[in-house]
Amino acid sequence: MPADSTPQSGIPGEPGAHGPRRRRGGRRRKPRSRGHRGLLIAAWTAAGVLVLGGTGVGYVYFKLNGNIASVDIDHALGTDRPGKADNGSENILVLGSDTRSGGNQRLGGGADDGNARSDTAMIVHLYEGRKRAAVVSVPRDTLIDRPACTDTDGTTHDAASGVMFNSAYATGGAACAVKTVESLTGIRMDHYLEVDFSGFRKLVDELGGVEVTTTEDISDPDSHLDLPAGTHRLTGEQALGLVRTRHGVGDGSDLGRIQLQQAFVKALVEQVKDIGLFTSPKKLYDLADTATGAITTDSSLGSVNAMVSFAGGLKGISAAKMTMVTMPVRYDPAEPNRVLFDEAKAQQVWTALKKDAPIPKSATEGTATGEAKGVITP
Repeated sequence: MPADSTPQSGIPGEPGAHGPRRRRGGRRRKPRSRGHRGLLIAAWTAAGVLVLGGTGVGYVYFKLNGNIASVDIDHALGTDRPGKADNGSENILVLGSDTRSGGNQRLGGGADDGNARSDTAMIVHLYEGRKRAAVVSVPRDTLIDRPACTDTDGTTHDAASGVMFNSAYATGGAACAVKTVESLTGIRMDHYLEVDFSGFRKLVDELGGVEVTTTEDISDPDSHLDLPAGTHRLTGEQALGLVRTRHGVGDGSDLGRIQLQQAFVKALVEQVKDIGLFTSPKKLYDLADTATGAITTDSSLGSVNAMVSFAGGLKGISAAKMTMVTMPVRYDPAEPNRVLFDEAKAQQVWTALKKDAPIPKSATEGTATGEAKGVITP
């Protein structure tokens, strides 16, 4: 989803999808200019407000049902994938995109080259009993070996080595993104949930804003964001700027932006938990209408009834019961704007999730962080 001017490996129409990476030395330079910034954060909120579906009838039900777009991931991927967990846990790949709304181009910025993009991804692990969750953010700038995959239109895409993680979605959409994550982790993604820019902005506004406290000044003209240290109730436009900024915090990397997103997710979860959704049927409908219009799901979640059932299982998970980490990576010494997969430490994360166990602290100790800790508190 980023519309950076620098060619990126693995993006259709841009050079370098299969060739060797050019090795360079020198100091870390400042990251390139901001382009599209993927937003997946509305996913948790979307699930939370969809409880309306359980009370909706007639026009309301069919209107909301018609809002939800879905893709048949299982058919595209076939049987060559990890098996389903037998311990009661579930895993959901949540992405952000610029595919569903005409307003996304204005919100994301950058040139319109016709390619849908997603540059932020979270693997959400729901523990047995649905009382706790672990969220693992996957940096878009991670250099990986992308597997061959078939998209939902039946087109096959060749494997590629040393390409950016977000090239999977740009190459083959949701199916290739899921295939890539399953290849990296060895974990089956039971569901897929995608959220767009414009829907995220509208949803935050429908909620009446989200309150966060910044412990440092955050200023980024590219994201139209200027927040002095202190407590703020962010509008949708401000929230969008906050979670896509990478120049206003830390070392200006994608890793610092991920930390902002994770902190904002927790604030958003608390906002949804505390709001009196059933006090106003009109407000509840508006929230559900916006949420269902902002998401694309796998086909098994592609109806109001399925989403209501899914959302019901998340109601007991508060921000305090969410563990949020970034997939273990290290800076690429040859390319300052990329990070490399730390296989040994990442394996600790994947093993824990497979066993439905807590992620050990040792898995993220000593890994690249983006140096943006402590900027936001819910």
